[in-house]
Amino acid sequence: MTDLFWLSGAEMRRIEPYFPASHGVTRVDDCRVISGIIFVIYHGLHWCDAPRDYGPRKTIYNRFVRWSRLGVFNRIFIALSANGPNPDRLMIDATHLKAHRTANRLLKKGLFPDVSGAPKAVPTPSSTPSTTARADPS
Repeated sequence: MTDLFWLSGAEMRRIEPYFPASHGVTRVDDCRVISGIIFVIYHGLHWCDAPRDYGPRKTIYNRFVRWSRLGVFNRIFIALSANGPNPDRLMIDATHLKAHRTANRLLKKGLFPDVSGAPKAVPTPSSTPSTTARADPS
């Protein structure tokens, strides 16, 4: 794959102070793993679809989960955004829509409100069932 994302040396030096200390075992190459995390998130991939060039997929996933729980990525984001200009507005969009396979059937059955804005057909008196009581023939 030629369109892989790699953090530059300058970018790594900016975020390295926020990495947690390694306890005992030496960590796998931080640049490779962090670049893999950014690539997966940017492209909206599943962790199992991460390119092999970033290392073992389980390592990328585990590092993301562990550092997310420790707040490492939040601290990096706060530090990097603090160095920029102070805009009047900040907008972050993380919209993800997932429809269940039965969602369309609910609309067809009338169990879900129609928000399309299309005018609804008004039943005519001839098409509505009669509410008058009929005599029992027996």
